[in-house]
Amino acid sequence: MSTPLLVHALAALSAPALAGATVLGLRVRRERTEAAEDRERLNGRIAELEERCAELERTASCDSLTGVWNYRHLQLTLDREIERARRAEHTDQADGPRPLAVLLLEIAGFDAVIAEHGRARGNAILRDLAQRLAMEIRRADTLGRYSGEEFLVVLPDTGAEGAVQVAERLVWSVRRHLLLDWSSGTRAPRPAGGNGLTAAVGIAVLPEDGTHAAVLLRSADAALAAARAAGGDCWRIAPRPGQPSGGPREQPAPAAERPSTAERDRSGKPGSLSACTGGDPLTQPVASHTTATVAVPRDVLS
Repeated sequence: MSTPLLVHALAALSAPALAGATVLGLRVRRERTEAAEDRERLNGRIAELEERCAELERTASCDSLTGVWNYRHLQLTLDREIERARRAEHTDQADGPRPLAVLLLEIAGFDAVIAEHGRARGNAILRDLAQRLAMEIRRADTLGRYSGEEFLVVLPDTGAEGAVQVAERLVWSVRRHLLLDWSSGTRAPRPAGGNGLTAAVGIAVLPEDGTHAAVLLRSADAALAAARAAGGDCWRIAPRPGQPSGGPREQPAPAAERPSTAERDRSGKPGSLSACTGGDPLTQPVASHTTATVAVPRDVLS
């Protein structure tokens, strides 16, 4: 076969192969483009799902009304802190469980606010007050809504005297908190006798008042009932054998039982150790505190 004929024959045979290679190349390029677009869509979907998952985790632990932690998160936190405190008993650094205090706080006076201004404003005031209370505790502490107008505060590494200082500070904050006012005119001055709201606080401490969550909460609830019976606007310690019900110690604690320096430094406010002070500690200095560990929704009141 002559050379020209051979060339024509090879050209005729290679044309379909070239056409197939071109089609295959276009198909591969299209598949790569589609794969890149699919990866981009999947990455966007994964980011969206991660954001929704984080939102669900937040809402599952956050009280929708007040913006602080809810009952479920309080239970998990209290169980974890009790286990952490009891674990220190088996280490060489401690002779017993690390101190842990719980405060059960109940706010009274919201019925009058709701009757005068409506439930919507009452809920807004409760939300604002909860955020204010959250600023009165350390970042390591946890404040959450227990039920209704009741709040629970978990104070790790805190004994009775440190818990008393926090309780007095919270009672003072409830009594003197400036309630929300949406009026367009001049804001009314703070009432001399308070804002109409009061708080009763029950205090329970591990291990003196129990080493399990249910026992500690029951002791704090009994102390809260004693504070409520005393007229509110005060705190009570869980009654213990050999001590007056809910009252402070009659004698100063021995040196071995006194709180550590870290516990005494919880607050710059001296604070009396009387169970119901009755006076207004407005003239006593109150140290500033870091924001507490709370869950704050996006639409939280500023």
